[in-house]
Amino acid sequence: MQKNFKKIVVTLDVTSKKIYTIVVIITVTSKKVNVMTLFSKLFNKNLKEETNMTQIEKALELINTFATGDTKKAESLLAEGYIQHNLAYGTGRDAFVGSVAYLASAPVKTTVNNIRAFEDGDKVFLHTVYNFAGAGEQVAFDIFRFDKDGKIAEHWDNLATKADPNPSGRTQIDNVSEVIDLDKTEKNRQIVKDFLFDVMQGNNAQKTPEYFDGDVYIQHNTGIADGLSGLGAALEALAKENIQMIYTTVHQVLAQGNYVLAVSEGTFGGAPTSYYDLWRVENGKIAEHWDVMETIADKSTWQNTNGKF
Repeated sequence: MQKNFKKIVVTLDVTSKKIYTIVVIITVTSKKVNVMTLFSKLFNKNLKEETNMTQIEKALELINTFATGDTKKAESLLAEGYIQHNLAYGTGRDAFVGSVAYLASAPVKTTVNNIRAFEDGDKVFLHTVYNFAGAGEQVAFDIFRFDKDGKIAEHWDNLATKADPNPSGRTQIDNVSEVIDLDKTEKNRQIVKDFLFDVMQGNNAQKTPEYFDGDVYIQHNTGIADGLSGLGAALEALAKENIQMIYTTVHQVLAQGNYVLAVSEGTFGGAPTSYYDLWRVENGKIAEHWDVMETIADKSTWQNTNGKF
């Protein structure tokens, strides 16, 4: 049987900036061909999936582009005026996409292992282990802000080298548990805000025991043992070496249920430092802690002018 072919050229705008032309060849038989149904099968599924993605899913898709090298995916997820606060990188969408392309060209593949993901309003915060082009594993906290169009518009982070287990045998990432107590999000956020003011900033240090259930405190800091007693011993050891850990300014306190992430600025041993602390709150008490500390780079080395915070 002889078959006839009909060529249809369609221009499809799939992003706000690029236009793609698709050539479709349809075999014409005795049955009628519904062209719109064909296009729906080809494109609508993927477009619908991206439209219906949650903010957490979009953030995870973005960080995974470091491993996949998918520059088109990165570009589609980012706002054009993307603001970068990682001081080692340029700002803007093109700079991020360029980083994805660079990692894709590296001889050693980048790996991305997300451990935890949370959402608070227009922000998503992630706890992830990266190994950029084989340079070594780093533990990171990332914060992404979304704009009204659902695009990722701004990013903050802290990274530190993945270390051996601490004196209690715990790592920087272990002990994953589900998010609960969503109805207590604001209460738990306030508990951490008060703890930062009273204890971490030293305004009412005598209140420290009030924030804990006795000596129950699971610690993931690389150099501190479990318990309030472990924290006290670590701070005493630092004091003997004339090393002070100072929190001067709290920039963000993000929360979802029983998890609260605080972003603070201060000094450690006199060096300007960014502190990212994740606390798990249980029954109104601080029960568990993960953190990433990062020395703030000298301004002469910054690749953008947006600042760390």
